[in-house]
Amino acid sequence: MRPAFFLFRKAYNCGMDETIKNIATQFNFKPIVENETRLKPADSFVLCGMGGSHLAAGLLKIYNPFLDIYIHRDYGLPPLSKKRFGKALFIASSYSGNTEEVVDFAENAFAARHDLAVIATGGRLIEFARRNGLPYIKMPDTGIQPRNALGFSTLSLAKLTGDDDTLAELQELGSKLRPDGLKEQGETLAEELKGKIPIVYSSRANLAIAYNWKIKFNESAKIPAFYNVFPELNHNEMNGFDIADRTKELSSRFHFIFLEDADDQPKIMRRMEVLAKLYEERGLPVKVVSIAGETIFERIFNTLILADWVALSLSKIYGTEPAQVPMVEEFKKLIV
Repeated sequence: MRPAFFLFRKAYNCGMDETIKNIATQFNFKPIVENETRLKPADSFVLCGMGGSHLAAGLLKIYNPFLDIYIHRDYGLPPLSKKRFGKALFIASSYSGNTEEVVDFAENAFAARHDLAVIATGGRLIEFARRNGLPYIKMPDTGIQPRNALGFSTLSLAKLTGDDDTLAELQELGSKLRPDGLKEQGETLAEELKGKIPIVYSSRANLAIAYNWKIKFNESAKIPAFYNVFPELNHNEMNGFDIADRTKELSSRFHFIFLEDADDQPKIMRRMEVLAKLYEERGLPVKVVSIAGETIFERIFNTLILADWVALSLSKIYGTEPAQVPMVEEFKKLIV
């Protein structure tokens, strides 16, 4: 084990509280591309990942909306035109390296002679990459869950896309993020959400952040949670909460979180303002959370750290185990 990997594991060999507090240290990781001479420059990318292993792609799209990356969350290869993706870099991303959908994607991409790279901590994917001389990045195996390893995975993906400026800005987060400063806010919001089912709303541009919040509620707090984006939800979902006497009980368990971003289009911000008012008039609780920070990446990760604290605090309230995902493991055994 490399010394740097040992230091990362030492920092994360702890409970979820410490995992959240140590998030900034992930950005000290310097991803190395093994077999780098086999990595061809590319302008488009196809990433396959499941669960927390594809989240980094969505975050990079927030930072750079022009990043041409297709996110595949299934077995096999996506139905993509050769004209657009014939020279794309296919990326198999699995934190464990053993996710069967991603392994299947990698094997199919390799058989079809696509340019292929791997991101994992180990497992079958790293073995596959080594055996076939493929470029790969081995992330530190710290024992944390993929949803908590977004620093490692986002750095790794930025490295494979060849964007050195993005990589450098990400690495600055190691000295800028202050997870402790968001803990109290997270605990307060968790108290507001107690006994409620969260629904997280954001602009379409921040969809990946809203989706991350939902995942953290599902996996860390072990509660149902949902998300949607403006302006689409104004054309359908909000009508489900236009309460009548016979539907009032159905809506009574929901609590809305609006992720407010000063960089959002003014019309989107107006839609958030108006919908919050309409919901509150109908007795539906709404909490507006500001996406705050000096840079885009600071805003992204500050907001996700807050979500971690909220989910962990809810886990403590409900007495659930925040780190592990036993139902996922049970499911995997049953489908073999």
